[in-house]
Amino acid sequence: MSQTLADKFLRLKTIMDELRERCPWDRKQTAETLRTLTIEETYELADAIATGQWSGIREELGDLLLHILFYARIGHEQGHFSLEDVIDSISEKLVKRHPHIYGDVSVSDADDVKRNWEQIKMNEGKSSVLEGVPRSLPALVKAVRIQEKAAQVGFEWQAAAQVLEKVKEEERELQQALAMRAASDSPVTRRHAEEEFGDLLFSWVNYSRFAGIDPELALERTNQKFSERFRQMEMLAQAQGRPLSGLSLAEMDAIWDSVKRAYHPAREGGML
Repeated sequence: MSQTLADKFLRLKTIMDELRERCPWDRKQTAETLRTLTIEETYELADAIATGQWSGIREELGDLLLHILFYARIGHEQGHFSLEDVIDSISEKLVKRHPHIYGDVSVSDADDVKRNWEQIKMNEGKSSVLEGVPRSLPALVKAVRIQEKAAQVGFEWQAAAQVLEKVKEEERELQQALAMRAASDSPVTRRHAEEEFGDLLFSWVNYSRFAGIDPELALERTNQKFSERFRQMEMLAQAQGRPLSGLSLAEMDAIWDSVKRAYHPAREGGML
């Protein structure tokens, strides 16, 4: 760390300390009250990354860095750990879990690195390779992490075609479950349909990994695309002096198609 960078970091820490000591709001905060705010800041960073706004990424990283200092200050006040402990801990972990850099282990690619990482964690006393996947992760992100961790011990399909066949199998099972619910709607058949739909989503997530696609990012970009086009459709309907609720589905489809052509002149038809 250069002296300038060190000075800047120490300045931020000093500001955090001063706020904690002199600002009524900052003095009032606990790790519990900060938790929701930290989650919000993390999602704001994710939004900035998804939209490629580097100025936003810079700003949100700063907010998260402040939160790290805040938690470290609270931990120090309560006698649990210091900021130095936090820094030492992550430094030691990185060195220990990268023996191909700081030891005599050889690796051939990034997959080897990930497998070594998981094995080292197991050697540290983890009871399952799935430990470390936060319970509060969004379900789509959690599915990716679970699958990635299972793959590190070899529990993985060998080819994308196998995964796609599994997707088709899950689609058939979902259709069967929906037919059963249609014939006899009950808590049991509804739960069965829900389970099969979850299996189908899980399989599609698995396929996305083989296709090299981040499913969370892909879905978020589709959310953004749909939302922007829907707002454009609302504006066009308003320009015609009619709210969307006053239009037929065919009329809305026509406006939707015109909005799509404005984005992609070569593409027509379909909701997206």
